[in-house]
Amino acid sequence: MAGHSKFKNIMHRKGAQDKKRGKIFAKHAREIFVAAKSGMPDPEKNPRLRTAIIAARAVNTPNENIARAIKKAEGGGGENYDEVRYEGYGPSGVAVIVEALTDNRNRTASEVRSTFTKHGGNLGETGSVGFMFDRKGIVSYPTDVADGDTMFEEALEAGAEDVSSDDDGHVILCAPEDFACVRDALTEKFGEPTEANLDWIPNIQTDLDEQSAGTMLKLIDVLEDNDDVQRVYSNFEVSDEILEKLSAE
Repeated sequence: MAGHSKFKNIMHRKGAQDKKRGKIFAKHAREIFVAAKSGMPDPEKNPRLRTAIIAARAVNTPNENIARAIKKAEGGGGENYDEVRYEGYGPSGVAVIVEALTDNRNRTASEVRSTFTKHGGNLGETGSVGFMFDRKGIVSYPTDVADGDTMFEEALEAGAEDVSSDDDGHVILCAPEDFACVRDALTEKFGEPTEANLDWIPNIQTDLDEQSAGTMLKLIDVLEDNDDVQRVYSNFEVSDEILEKLSAE
């Protein structure tokens, strides 16, 4: 569940995530459970739950998994999860933010720290790399819902800050406080988006060569494989040629 990036899109096209489909479903179910438990179990009255459901459907999480998570939250049972954010550096000084939902802070912190260390990085204090990212709302649509001009006009009218349209689709950025309004206005106009999240967007990029990029991708892969980790964000940038080469390996 990495943040919006070219890396994410390429890895999805490669189909690497298919191998982890069950784990991805479980992570989305956990997010839905926490969202429903911390607020109303009705997505129309609980913006966080609605966001979690949209994200789950975007990766084809079965409807029964979604319903089961909400029902579990309604019953008041299940574990109590803490929301934790870790910040650190990967190889070549790449900034990394890790968001987790955990029922054991000590276990998760130890596992995340160990993963950073084994892959040429180090875990830092909260805030150590946060200044290299901006918190933004992201809403994405496929290209066929509208042309670029129409999407641009509708998104700006809804309160968005920026719109990017290309062959991969439309990506709309907005301030966190405007996220729900922008998402709902666009949903009413164009239907459910393929992605709607609050993400960390890097404002400083770190260029990597092939070797460092390979190590960085392994770090992200191991972090995302951790059951407690929900999302991983980083600020590395590599050429299309290197990404395609690494994705094909």
